[in-house]
Amino acid sequence: QVQLVESGGGLVQAGGSLRLSCAASGRTFSNYAMGWFRQAPGKEREFVATISASGGWTFYADSVKGRFTISRDNAKNTVYLQMNVLKPEDTAVYYCAARLGLGAKEYEYDYWGQGTQVTVSS
Repeated sequence: QVQLVESGGGLVQAGGSLRLSCAASGRTFSNYAMGWFRQAPGKEREFVATISASGGWTFYADSVKGRFTISRDNAKNTVYLQMNVLKPEDTAVYYCAARLGLGAKEYEYDYWGQGTQVTVSS
């Protein structure tokens, strides 16, 4: 089992920045690729970004490319999502997730956090 706890969400004005953190415990964190997903009100959960177990490979949704950066610190068992130039359409509950291997499909992730709310005001 891998337990994931997100933090860092909040209310920010459009154009602002936030950094989300996801702390992992349980099995060896460095074995798992990590992903960030989000779910806006009335919409399905969608992929945001993913990072390989070593941190050497990252992949982003087109909607956040160039604005968001995913990173990880395996010594601290933590993955981050730096979000810049935030837009009202980025408003959602953000979830981190863990999986073995690589991929961006939601169903491929085995472990999920409880989510953290990000609200971007216009």
